[in-house]
Amino acid sequence: MATELRAACLVLFVTLLTASAQVLWKKGAETLSFSLLDILKNYYFMGGLLLYLIGLVLIIISFRGGEVSALYPLLAASYIWVSLFSIYFLGETINFFKWAGIAAIIVGVALIGIGSRYPVSGDA
Repeated sequence: MATELRAACLVLFVTLLTASAQVLWKKGAETLSFSLLDILKNYYFMGGLLLYLIGLVLIIISFRGGEVSALYPLLAASYIWVSLFSIYFLGETINFFKWAGIAAIIVGVALIGIGSRYPVSGDA
């Protein structure tokens, strides 16, 4: 089964959702207390949970459009988004090693994408 571009784009959109959820959880953790009522009233935490649930549904839908071995590695892009969002929304800094890690993720995902275009011997 060839992986559809639509499915890959949907997975990348899911990475934006899950990265946003992580930032919301970080913001919510600042005031989080472990009582059910306080958790339900923590809008950052609940917003992050909602984004994760939406992402779950969308990732399942995207898997119908391609190979899991080609689509799932795209979820690593969420690490990139989290790093970039944390700079903007949380005031964090990124050092050389983090940038190198981001570059390695981009290269790794690209190699997996390229590799998924070529059949394994015996699969032709």
